[in-house]
Amino acid sequence: MESKEETKSKETAEGGEEWGNYRDEDIMNQHSAIRAEQAHTFPFVADKEPVSALAAEYESGSSILLEKIKLLGHQFSAIRRTQGDGNCFFRSFMLSYLERILETQDIAEIDRVKLNVEECRNTLRSLGYADFTFEDFFSLFLEQLDSVIQDTEVSISHDELVERSRDQSISDYVVMFFRFVTSGEIRKRAPFFEPFILGLANTTVDQFCKTSVEPMGEESDHVHIIALSDALGVPIRVVYLDRSSCDSNGGINVNHHDFIPVSLLNVADGGGAETKPYVTLLYRPGHYDILYPK
Repeated sequence: MESKEETKSKETAEGGEEWGNYRDEDIMNQHSAIRAEQAHTFPFVADKEPVSALAAEYESGSSILLEKIKLLGHQFSAIRRTQGDGNCFFRSFMLSYLERILETQDIAEIDRVKLNVEECRNTLRSLGYADFTFEDFFSLFLEQLDSVIQDTEVSISHDELVERSRDQSISDYVVMFFRFVTSGEIRKRAPFFEPFILGLANTTVDQFCKTSVEPMGEESDHVHIIALSDALGVPIRVVYLDRSSCDSNGGINVNHHDFIPVSLLNVADGGGAETKPYVTLLYRPGHYDILYPK
């Protein structure tokens, strides 16, 4: 399970601090003590392992979950676990997406995402964020994107990509990039997201972004996933390992939900083609890991 830094959230809410006015180093230092304590016991992203390895966690528990793990093993070749520090969704997305680009060398996809990143930058500016609050995070993400293009001076291998994802000075900055992108998208489309946020947290869009999106260590929910997927135009599949068990015939199945960006939904609807997810994550209550389809 991911930790929930309730004290920090309360202080942020009561103090009325605007994350948009923090400098980079102020934001990154909020959870340094917690990250330092966890880093020596579990990396930000672990090595791949068989999906069947999950069964050890449920041997004395639910037979439904054990059966679901068997079903997952038929569909997915491996799982990569992430640290339960509240940033697991963004860290899982980060590595999984960059792995896909490294594997496919899809230059058109890189160009498309860079355009969306520039739009996200303009969104934050239009919302009143000063460049110094987010620019370093944006620059570092773009550097990572360029580094997975092969046969260039900055190219890296897959092993180096994994090591960068474990390097706090890189990994946390990319997480903050995603958090700013997510917050900007939610604020820009406040009327759309407001009903979801009221149902989830019973608070305003502004306060939700201040306390549940922008700070490091805050857990992610469907609101975060929708916003990030739409902002970057990246389809995400979330597979659920939980006790919701039966299909219409009473059998056990594994449910999933595809978060398809509005921009790609329009294309898919017009052409009749299925939009496949670029990133597949496993969700267990409070935590996300990476899944690798067969």
